[in-house]
This record gives sequence, structure tokens and C-alpha cells, in this order.
Amino acid sequence: MRPRHSKPKTRIRALLTAAALAGAAASLAPAALMAQVSVDVQVNAAPPELPVYDQPPIPGDGYVWTPGYWAWSDDIQDYYWVPGTWVEAPQPGFLWTPGYWGASGAVFMWHPGYWGPHVGFYGGVDYGHGYGGEGYQGGYWQGGHLYYNRSVNNISNVHVTNVYNKTVVNNISVNRVSYNGGNGGTRAEPSAADRAAAQDRHIEAVQAQRQQAETAHGNPMLRAKQNGGHPAIAATPRPGAFSGAGVVAARQAAAANAAHANEQRANESKVNAHRANEAKANQQRTNEARTNEQRADEAKANQQRTDQQHASEAKANQQRTNQQRASEAKANQQRTNEARSNEQRANEAKANQQRADQQRSNEARSNEQRANEARTNQQRAEQQRQSDARENAPRPAQPHPAAPPHPQPQQHAPARPPEQHPQEGHEQH
Repeated sequence: MRPRHSKPKTRIRALLTAAALAGAAASLAPAALMAQVSVDVQVNAAPPELPVYDQPPIPGDGYVWTPGYWAWSDDIQDYYWVPGTWVEAPQPGFLWTPGYWGASGAVFMWHPGYWGPHVGFYGGVDYGHGYGGEGYQGGYWQGGHLYYNRSVNNISNVHVTNVYNKTVVNNISVNRVSYNGGNGGTRAEPSAADRAAAQDRHIEAVQAQRQQAETAHGNPMLRAKQNGGHPAIAATPRPGAFSGAGVVAARQAAAANAAHANEQRANESKVNAHRANEAKANQQRTNEARTNEQRADEAKANQQRTDQQHASEAKANQQRTNQQRASEAKANQQRTNEARSNEQRANEAKANQQRADQQRSNEARSNEQRANEARTNQQRAEQQRQSDARENAPRPAQPHPAAPPHPQPQQHAPARPPEQHPQEGHEQH
């Protein structure tokens, strides 16, 4: 994206084409190797380190993340931060290649970004959020839809179904250098894929991106001299939306990172004077690294042997424990079975005793019932005998009443002899 400026005399706009530079493409610097990439501005001071910030939530499907960058302004003679933001792709299948600063001696040249079907070279600068210095790990186009990598994109506020997860190492690098080449810059060079991407059809920054840069230029809080490299507005959810929900401020780097950066700048100021010592130190470190690697291998081998021994001992102990537990379980089961058998026998004996007691009780009740029946029968027989005796007792003769006088006497049948009764003491059948 082209930084804003007001002094054309410090601006050099040149279309660098590898084929037009006397056929010396193989010997050009990384910036010159990128065909059809314009150089917009030259500055004699290095850009600040990249601030650390979180990515705002994606506003919707089809948006591509464009990382923030330091732009230069001639009228204020200072760098100012252009916040990263989500931008709709100018057409399906196009991705954003960020711009970058390239050092040539003491001069820093800005190489604007562009839209294209492939992400090209952007100086090896680690912008984070999928732009780790080479290519783009935040998503890819397929079937007219952009598929987002959830591990580097903030997809938390909208329903986007075309997502996937792929871990990206070093999303925001500890080394936050913002330029390529020179003293302390990245040492990346264009790959064959980068050179091929440079030959694709490109679209320059769209109006929304230019609006983002112009709004940033007019905000004093985003100037490097005022914010000390930590802008209050590091990223926005949409181009031009510098306030409200979704606006993200830069996070202060950890103390360790700051100390590392200070140490790196101090070391870089002594690089030219101590190259020989560095070479010697590098060789020494290489030798030490080899020695350390050998020691590490030996330690690893020893550790493996120790681990194997421990594993064997643990396996043997486990086997003994399992055998002991199995024996105890078997003994416990046997005791349980014996206890159950004893309990069963006791229950059977108890049941037999109950049946015997019940049988004796039933027999006693039966005998008692028969005795009661015998007594009842005896009493009934005695009562019958007494009744029979009373009925069979002799009755006294009754006199006949005098017959009424009749004119003629009538003859009577002879009297019936009295009935004979059985003697007492004998039953009548």
C-alpha cells in the first residue's frame, strides 16, 4: 500500500523489471528480483519494530486480513502506523501480498503490496496472523469461497462454515523486525514461487485500503515519535473504523523481548568491527553445538536404556502384583464359596428342621383332633343310650274309659299283648 507523502523530490517511483535491467536479474537484490514491483519512497531511517496486537473479529465471509505496517510521511518527517484491517477481496481467488521495507545500504525503500492469485514475496517480514514471512497460512480459495484457518484468524463473532484448523508455528515472532536486508533486517530472498507470483496479474491496493492509510496519516497518535512504537490503534475491524467495537491497541512487548531487542541493536552496532571474532565465535559455537549434540545423544541413549530398564522393572512388578492380586482374588473367591456353601447347608438344615417341626405339629394337631372326635363320639353314644333307655322303660297300664251305653252290646277284639322291651344295659340296633 502506498504511503502518503507531500514532497515529490524524496519520492522515487520506478517500475523495476528484471528483464529491463541489462539482463542482470540473477545478481539483483531481493527487491529487484521482484518483477513489476514499484518502489514508492526512500527513507534514510529504519522503520520501527512491528507492534504486537490481537486480530479483530472477522466482519463476514469473503474478507481477507491485511496486516498493519509502518508508512512514511514527508510532511511530518516520521513513520506512522497504518492499522491492520479486514478488507473484501477485489475478486474471488485473489489474496493480499503485504508491502515491505527493503534496505539498500543506509536507504530504506518501500515496496507496496498487491492483490493477486498467489501471495508473493514480502521481504520475509513476520507480520503475524498467517503472514509468517513467506506465503500465507491464513486461508485459501476453493470453489469461489475463501476457507479460513481458525488457528490464525479470529472467527468468533460471525457464522462462517468454510473453516479449518492448521497449527502455524511462530504466529507473532519474538523478532519483530519490520524490514528486509541491511543491518539487522530479515535475510529472506524470493523463492521460485515468489518469482512466479510476481508474474501474475495484480491489482493494486483498493480504495478501502487507501482510505485506511489516509485516515492513519491524519491521526497524530499513530506517529512513531509520539507512540514510541506502540500505537493505540493497532488494528481495526473495517477500513476507516478507527473507533468503537473491534478496535485493537498494541500490546506492550514482554520485558524479555525488549531486553532482547536492545541487546540485538547493541550487537548490530559492533557487527562490522567484530566480523572475524564472530566467525571464530560461530565456529566455536558450531563445535560446541556438535559436542553438545553428541552429549545430548549420549544422554538420550542413557535415558532410553534407563527408561527401558525402568519399564522392564515396572512390567515385572506389575506382573507380580497381578499374580498376587489373582491369588488373593482366588482365595477370597474360595472363602466366599465356602461361606456360601456353609450358609446353604445351614439354611437347608434349618428348612429341614422347620419341616420336621411342622410335621410333628401337624401330627400332634391330628392326634388331638382324633382324640376330640373320639370323646365327642363317646359322649354322643352315651347320650343315645340314655335316650334309648328312657324310651324303652315299661309304661303303666291305662284304664279304658267306660263305653257309652248302646242299645245293643258290641263285641270287641281281644286286647293286644303288651310290647316287650329289651333289657337294660344292651344297646338297641
